[in-house]
Amino acid sequence: MLDQERGIVVVTGASRGIGASISLALARDGFQVACLSRSGDIPSALETGDELRDRLTAFRCDITNEASVTEAFSEVSRWCAQRIVGLVNNAGLHLQGPSSAFPTRDFDHVMRTNATSVLLVSQAAYPHLRASEKTLIVNIGSFFDKLGVKGNTAYCASKAAVGAITRCLAVEWARDGIRVMNVAPGYIETDLNRDELNDSPLGAYLRKRIPTGGPGAVDDISELVAMLFHSPQPYLTGETLYIDGGQGIAL
Repeated sequence: MLDQERGIVVVTGASRGIGASISLALARDGFQVACLSRSGDIPSALETGDELRDRLTAFRCDITNEASVTEAFSEVSRWCAQRIVGLVNNAGLHLQGPSSAFPTRDFDHVMRTNATSVLLVSQAAYPHLRASEKTLIVNIGSFFDKLGVKGNTAYCASKAAVGAITRCLAVEWARDGIRVMNVAPGYIETDLNRDELNDSPLGAYLRKRIPTGGPGAVDDISELVAMLFHSPQPYLTGETLYIDGGQGIAL
């Protein structure tokens, strides 16, 4: 177990799935973790209690609403005397439908939730991160950012935007000591999609299609994110790290 005075990392979409796993991994590494979500719930894995409970605190936040984000960061600052040293922009939304009829209001909703929020939350974190040394933002993108996927114009566009935002912030904020990385998962099994990925034609297809033999686990993502925080490399910034079992490069 690492030193408990490593600072605060803010994680969005932290109540379940990948966000909950990331929050737990960072807590194990000695960080205090501010868990932001619409529900304001503690990560689901801790509902029955855990020795890490004291390192995680839940905050209610709508990442698409600027006032809500500002208030959440004010609450985080009051919650703990330690400095904010990291941010994980994990929260997201997946809506799909044929591009010929996909409602523009739904397109705007996906873009604001998946992409605009990354900038909005990063802006709120910026003064805190700049005040600390060697800080890090990790954005959770998707390998869909480089693919053409039927019925997924909004989602693919939003995740491509996450990669672009990552590169721009990395270049602009490097002199402030802030690194920015984009972790882009492929298919990951969570509580929300477990049945679909195991007991459906999609699951059978992915087991054949993904070179490593099937979808990844939430721990695959959280361990990579924790590694980025655990072993800071000041010369590594602005890059997208694909973690998809090789699916995105396989013929």
